[in-house]
Amino acid sequence: MTAGRNGTAPPLSRAPLPHALPHSQALNLKIRLADQGLSAALAGLWRGDGDLLPRYGRYLAAMHQVIRASVPLMELAGARCAERGDADALSAPLAAYLARHITEERDHDQWLLEDMAVLHGSRGPASAPWAGAAAARLVGAQYYWIEHCHPVSLLGYMAVLEGRAPAAWLAARLASLTGLPATAFRTVHAHAALDPGHAGELDALLDSLPLSGAETAAIGASALHTVGALTDLLTEISVPRPGGNRA
Repeated sequence: MTAGRNGTAPPLSRAPLPHALPHSQALNLKIRLADQGLSAALAGLWRGDGDLLPRYGRYLAAMHQVIRASVPLMELAGARCAERGDADALSAPLAAYLARHITEERDHDQWLLEDMAVLHGSRGPASAPWAGAAAARLVGAQYYWIEHCHPVSLLGYMAVLEGRAPAAWLAARLASLTGLPATAFRTVHAHAALDPGHAGELDALLDSLPLSGAETAAIGASALHTVGALTDLLTEISVPRPGGNRA
């Protein structure tokens, strides 16, 4: 701040401040500024080398560990919204959104098991793999924030997962590189089609909610944790393993 001609501070400008970004734009900008490591991990995950086939098996197992928690997380958040009731202005619109999204996400974990069965040549769905620590770190924080902060924090987690849709061509490329049938890539193909629409619905919800500064910060913290934990998970499964195991 500079002094005026008479040595006093100049009067503060009365010009209106620029409008803040909509909640969705602010959150997506925060995610983009933090996701360089995630972008690198995704590039490493899908590299077309000799480890791609076993790495895809590890990817399916890890994503099953994550995705099987999607519906339970949303159900828990919806239940906590119901407990908060009308005294919380976020509860009704958030609960309504979660109820709709639960129907859209149900059984996606089963898709992953079916993809694993095709990969391993099984006639029926594969058995559910044991959850590793990386998946537990990614998902587990959401349970804490839903229970001890606010269920709206889950939207940060969802924004990262829905905002990283596979490319439309990825499933076909993976089938070509691995020699597996297209049925081994149902989940990748489906989410390439579904996730952009889900991300748009989530953006619309964020922009419609009367979020406080604390609630906005909670969503942001959830998103940044998700970026970091997902990066760690994908980096872990991208490392070649002795024997080229598929899970």
